Amino acid sequence: MNVIDSRYVQFFDGGIAADHDQLGGKCASLVTMTEAGMPVPPGFAVTTASYDRFVTESGLAARIAEELARLDPDDVSSVDALSQKIRNRMSTSPVPDEVRYAVIAGWAELQGRFVSPVPVAVRSSATAEDLPDASFAGQQDTYLWLTDEKEVHEHIRKCWASLYTSRAIIYRLKNAIPEEGLSMAVAVQKMVSAETAGVAMTMNPSTGDRSKIVIDASWGIGESVVSGHVTPDNLMLDKVLMTVINEHIGDKHIELVPDPTSGGLIEREVPTERRTVRCLTDEQVRSIAELAKRAERHYGTPQDIEWAIDRDLPEGENLLLLQSRPETVHSSKPHEPKPVTATIGVSSLTSMLTGSIKLP
Repeated sequence: MNVIDSRYVQFFDGGIAADHDQLGGKCASLVTMTEAGMPVPPGFAVTTASYDRFVTESGLAARIAEELARLDPDDVSSVDALSQKIRNRMSTSPVPDEVRYAVIAGWAELQGRFVSPVPVAVRSSATAEDLPDASFAGQQDTYLWLTDEKEVHEHIRKCWASLYTSRAIIYRLKNAIPEEGLSMAVAVQKMVSAETAGVAMTMNPSTGDRSKIVIDASWGIGESVVSGHVTPDNLMLDKVLMTVINEHIGDKHIELVPDPTSGGLIEREVPTERRTVRCLTDEQVRSIAELAKRAERHYGTPQDIEWAIDRDLPEGENLLLLQSRPETVHSSKPHEPKPVTATIGVSSLTSMLTGSIKLP
């Protein structure tokens, strides 16, 4: 059995530092959450050193830098052509043996933690993503329900190559994010068999109100929520009282679920009787809100989390935190509490009690 080379592979629970430059935004967050005792599925990071060695020894780094320097981000056809060329090169260039062996050893150790083989998710973790001033959410790739070592190697390459999709290239050029120092780590993590999944934000994303928690939820794997393929249930809670103050039940017409035959995911229609029924119990809603608050307290800033309820785990242990990143739209603005009026008239008090006026 290969020994894991910690330069290239590091487990989330391996007692490592949450080094953003080495792990990228997503993996650094997973390490931090694991250390804080949050319910994170186990896995490991393929470090930025792996990517750096790959692009340096293959000569890709120098060629990419030279070609990007001549690129006009407004010339979409040229961007698309260069993007395809770079990603083709990445799919065919050799990966250094030491990097490959480290991934093989990491895969073996992860699988050895379970009685039977488990599928994994492979997620990109770029050094420029999830920064407070430059959210890269959705700019790189995620691959779900991979079941063998060969697939993992292949999709690690795809994550590396996703640094150079057309949209990622244009995003960096238009936001003046330099290529120098840009790198990519990759998370390889036990796949969650989600009965229900979604996102939660520890503020009202429409107004920036930090006294609220907003949860979006749907049946199955959470990618359908993140991608916008379904209209999820939407619930708003008071962050202090932890009570639901507003909810909208979405038409959750499809769900992504595991397919035992293919070992992958399939999209299926949700039966009519489940579409318009809230997919979370009151207890689950509260647990998700508490988990989001815990992430916010830990990081000290409003968070945008991804969560899932795993059908394979017992009740009370089945809520998992998949990702937590800073909310980037409102949280960078100064938080100024609203002034409280010293005297409230009878009509105002009546309005307040009926919900048309709320105290700050």
